[in-house]
Amino acid sequence: MRGKAWGKCGGLLAVILSYLFLYLPILILIIFSFNSRSFPSPWDEFTFKWYHELFHSSELWRSFTNSLFVAILSTSLSLLLGIFLIFFRAQGGRIQKALPLFYGNLIIPETMLAISLLSYFTLFKIELGMPTLIVAHTVLGLGFVIPILYTRYLQLDRRLTEASEVLGATPFQTFYKITLPLLRPTLLATGLLIFILSFDDFILSYFCAGTKIQTLSLYLLSMLRSGISPVVNALSAILLILSAVLVMLFFSPKIRTRIL
Repeated sequence: MRGKAWGKCGGLLAVILSYLFLYLPILILIIFSFNSRSFPSPWDEFTFKWYHELFHSSELWRSFTNSLFVAILSTSLSLLLGIFLIFFRAQGGRIQKALPLFYGNLIIPETMLAISLLSYFTLFKIELGMPTLIVAHTVLGLGFVIPILYTRYLQLDRRLTEASEVLGATPFQTFYKITLPLLRPTLLATGLLIFILSFDDFILSYFCAGTKIQTLSLYLLSMLRSGISPVVNALSAILLILSAVLVMLFFSPKIRTRIL
């Protein structure tokens, strides 16, 4: 009995230490977003100064908007192209030989992918900017969408689609009413993954954005040269709160039932 008790205590301690290791730096970041002195500095006094500067920094919000726009559009394009490919496969199309091309994004270092895309744009004399950045992030997203979506598609019960066709549904109706709803949880999870990767990406943005477009990651890089402003702490705290709210909403039973 004592051995089981010690085992439970040890397991609980391991869980607590793991959570502290993961979330203590985030908690410190939020606390120091209210510190009156610049980061990194010892605690001085409580203030909302950095939040006030955050909401009055037009350049930062412009960079944030660019990152958000690119992430939303590249995620949507990646998912849409993935759905088209699965629809083609559902109609009897052969895509097995093309699948390895999409796995390259998971194997090739992102720096090499970024340089390759830059060379491609340069070869065809395409001016770097928002379109090239969206294309680059979409290519990155396809490396996750296609393998995950195709693997899930192979796991679907074929009897459901066969029953739909026997009852007189067209191939499009079968795909729209049967296959696509079964793929919805996978599409949602993959879309969230791609959105986070795109919003947070630095390497592709650095090589493919050009000089006219600045994403949030590029803006933060420019700030490193003159020292990190505590405004970044304030922005991180707000993003963390928004993410926590979205997660809580997603795990709400009513909302999950409607979405999934």
